[in-house]
Amino acid sequence: MDTLRFLLERRADIAAQTAEHLFLVAVSIAIAVVIGVPLGILLTRKPSLATPVIGFANVMQTVPSLALFGFLIPIPLIGGIGNTTAIVALVLYALLPLLRNTYAGIQSVEPSVVEAGRGMGMTDLERLRLIEIPLALPTVLAGVRIATVNAIGLATIAAAVGAGGLGNSILRGLSMVDSRLILAGAVPAAALALAADGLLGRFEKWLGWDR
Repeated sequence: MDTLRFLLERRADIAAQTAEHLFLVAVSIAIAVVIGVPLGILLTRKPSLATPVIGFANVMQTVPSLALFGFLIPIPLIGGIGNTTAIVALVLYALLPLLRNTYAGIQSVEPSVVEAGRGMGMTDLERLRLIEIPLALPTVLAGVRIATVNAIGLATIAAAVGAGGLGNSILRGLSMVDSRLILAGAVPAAALALAADGLLGRFEKWLGWDR
């Protein structure tokens, strides 16, 4: 009861931090989609690049998140304290599911369907736009869903580099050994992750792609 009262008293701060958190996630996922989806499509046209590029994305996933934030700080232009470093790190973490799912989605399209398009006189670009991308979209969207949920969780660490968000409450709670402050950041972050997963799942169903 005391914890609930504490959270209600801090609702204005929690709302402001939630807005900051959503900003970081939305910007990083938008950038990751703009980079990852076209790059995933390119890899289906240049298979020799697939292994090194997806391998690099895999390596980025293995780097501890706090360490990656630290590595980025001294880098000119993209480093420093603040939102830029956090967004760059979140984009790097989001690239793997987007790359992998886009590549896998395009590759999973039945070759006979693609050949039928070729037989109708479609160019490579037309086959990609009219056949491959529409059929691969469910897999691509699944990658966006995974990347978004992951980014919401990872963005809590962004407070360590001065980027704000719900991680501020968690870090302050840890430093003060105050479980109420930790919950003030952790509970909304978990709720955001569940809401994002649910909304994107409903979007898939709405489009008739749910399997």
